[in-house]
Amino acid sequence: MFGIPLTMALAVAQASAPAADPAAAGIRAAMLASASGWNAGDLNRFMAIYAPDAVFVGKRGLIRGKLAIAENYRRSFTGSGNSRGTLRFDFLEIKPIGDRRILFARWILSGGADEESGMTTLVFERRTDGWKIVTDHSS
Repeated sequence: MFGIPLTMALAVAQASAPAADPAAAGIRAAMLASASGWNAGDLNRFMAIYAPDAVFVGKRGLIRGKLAIAENYRRSFTGSGNSRGTLRFDFLEIKPIGDRRILFARWILSGGADEESGMTTLVFERRTDGWKIVTDHSS
């Protein structure tokens, strides 16, 4: 008695569910790889997620270009970790904006002198070498 209506209801629910964004998995993987670089004290691995022409907005204002962004972070990288602590992200939402994606996340640093956390809004663009951050606003 319940078999056919329940089957039809499940089919309708599956058909009306939005398709998963294939970009989301790639962006999450890139973020986790970047955090691993931070945690290992490897600035180059941490920065691999940034496009060469990326723009960063933080407490100190606007920083243009991957090299300048790396210089902003360099002082906390020790080669065996990061003096600011262990980095992890809580992914809140990834929204498509045309061909780009915007990631809303919370960053958390623990195990350093003080535990820190804040919000980040990242705009990703698909480049030949994967999803790259083109805009980073972190606070």
